[in-house]
Amino acid sequence: MKHASGLSRLVTAGLLALAAGSYSTAAFAAGGDTLKAVKARGELLCPGHNGSYPPYAEVDDKGNWKGQDIDLCRALTVAIFASDKNLKIVPLSWAQRFPSLQSGDVDVIIKGTGLTMSRNTELGLNFSTPYFVSPTSIMVQKSLNISDAKGLEGGTLCVPAGTSTEALAANFFKGHNINVKLVTFEKSEEVAAAFFAGRCDSIVDAAPVLAVAAQSSNHPNDYTILPDVITLEPLAAAVRRGDDDWLNLINWMLSSMRLAEDYGITSKNVDEAKAKPADATIAKLLGVTPGIGVRVGLSDDWVYNVIKQIGNMGEVYDRNFGDSSPYKIPRGINREWKDGGVFFPWILD
Repeated sequence: MKHASGLSRLVTAGLLALAAGSYSTAAFAAGGDTLKAVKARGELLCPGHNGSYPPYAEVDDKGNWKGQDIDLCRALTVAIFASDKNLKIVPLSWAQRFPSLQSGDVDVIIKGTGLTMSRNTELGLNFSTPYFVSPTSIMVQKSLNISDAKGLEGGTLCVPAGTSTEALAANFFKGHNINVKLVTFEKSEEVAAAFFAGRCDSIVDAAPVLAVAAQSSNHPNDYTILPDVITLEPLAAAVRRGDDDWLNLINWMLSSMRLAEDYGITSKNVDEAKAKPADATIAKLLGVTPGIGVRVGLSDDWVYNVIKQIGNMGEVYDRNFGDSSPYKIPRGINREWKDGGVFFPWILD
């Protein structure tokens, strides 16, 4: 999700205040040594959500975190420590994300965060390659008999506060000369609860979030997602500027999980693939041929560990969005290039 311009100014001011203070390098790596600091601490600090935001981050009935973003945090932890037991999830609101990264409360932002120019240029952040493309959409009650956004003239829209989804929605409706009143709420689950309670005619959010919310409601067939797409949002991991090595590790982790999927290497067959690599690329990817570790400051088996314990990118999607999840959301544009999607791995040489 993206921040509104007003929030951008507030966050920027907060970050300037943080920069004026003094922080121990034992707490976080301001000078570009995040990986070294994480190893010394013995755990990775990764953001969760201040509530539930399925299928990206949610807590199950046993108190365990799950979701796509959580799985990517787990993958990064496994890459570094060979186990996800060294992961600490820090629950954060949308507005807390960026100050928490700059202060060292988290080591990376993997939290439904869109890659935007203002975040990159004004907040002192660098972004990984996108790991997910999310349409921002509008859902309405079927009983309203609305076929597109124009039918919302004079209606109300539930929207999460402190995000640019609010600003984008306002801009969208203004640009289409549609008079809609925005009703804001702090937490994502409050937005959904208000919509399902009839306090708003419509709701705006990431399309997968809307689909999950509808399926989780008491009457899932009473709602429909309109064909209007407010924006396509590329979700990416964010890091503090000036730490190229940390960003490189995250990028190559994402790419390696995609490369494994391209080669059909899964958590179930990775041992076989490592024992008998089909070609030189697989041998290097899984650490049979030395080299993939030293380049990013890890052991040569780090990709093998990630695939063995977390899976490839397709497995992560299937577990959280797809057929192995309660939601059964088609992968669509988030498929790999060979399957008609937009994603592809980098070249491993």
